[in-house]
Amino acid sequence: MDYDRNKALLLELQRAAGTGNDRCADCGDPGPEWASYKLGIFICLTCSGIHRNLPEISRVKSLRLDFWESNLIEFMRSHGNLWAKAKYEAKVPPYCYIPKSHDCMVLREQWIRAKYERGEFLDTRVCPDPCSAGSREGCLWKLGKVRRQFQKRQFLLSAREGVMKYYSKEEIVDWFNAIRAARYHYLRITFPNVPEPELIPRITRNFVKEGYMEKTGPKQKEAFKVRWFCLDSQERKLIYFKNPLDAFAQGQVYIGRRDEGYEVRNDLPQKVCVKKKKPVITLVTPVREFVFICESDRRQKEWMDALNEVIAQL
Repeated sequence: MDYDRNKALLLELQRAAGTGNDRCADCGDPGPEWASYKLGIFICLTCSGIHRNLPEISRVKSLRLDFWESNLIEFMRSHGNLWAKAKYEAKVPPYCYIPKSHDCMVLREQWIRAKYERGEFLDTRVCPDPCSAGSREGCLWKLGKVRRQFQKRQFLLSAREGVMKYYSKEEIVDWFNAIRAARYHYLRITFPNVPEPELIPRITRNFVKEGYMEKTGPKQKEAFKVRWFCLDSQERKLIYFKNPLDAFAQGQVYIGRRDEGYEVRNDLPQKVCVKKKKPVITLVTPVREFVFICESDRRQKEWMDALNEVIAQL
């Protein structure tokens, strides 16, 4: 009886309005099926895997598969995602990137560790002097246990905790947020009257789709060339590069709305022939038709869906 009753109460808490429990506390994924009964938060399956690696800070259970004692139900009721957000995200810098469910594991893991393990955003957080006695952070080369090779690692020495921790992937996230901080500083100086919520999305771009396609020239008679494409839904642009890591684009295509004459088709324009028997995409604009070749039917569908979503935006 307690099993069924407590599970029903827990699911009610997960769906309760005004609690924030209907989305993962760490990445925002809807309908979380797991929870940390040590932190009092509801989280998704992927984030629960990260929490499992923090046993001293977080303990997780499935909402539907595990038994929940009555005292844990009361603990979840008195806490919840909004409570945790107010505590653990009290001082998140505006430039700090907050990962979403589609982001890579490195970003999500370091966001979770920063919140709960290192307490970087607590309201009571006082940034210590990095050169103070007994505290030091930096890179060292560490001898591996299995391959017996030296590898570069980020180390953190904490006299307060009496430990020396090291991370293999944290440094890249620090650099990412440091670059965002510099960009945010530039935007604040350049546009002093623009509200902060409008500046944050412009710190860095989140492309809705990236990948290789082949494109031809404006006469549609030139040879097809492989290019790296990035679809920016915020700026409504399809940008293409010769190589993925190139600093400057070779060109871009503005993507307007359907009522402005923009559409996507899965066939070729008249009088255009393609020797390769591969899926094609024609992006129709008021100025010209752009023709692309995709690697597979799946890639064609992914690109067409992404392009149609941008065209449908108001």
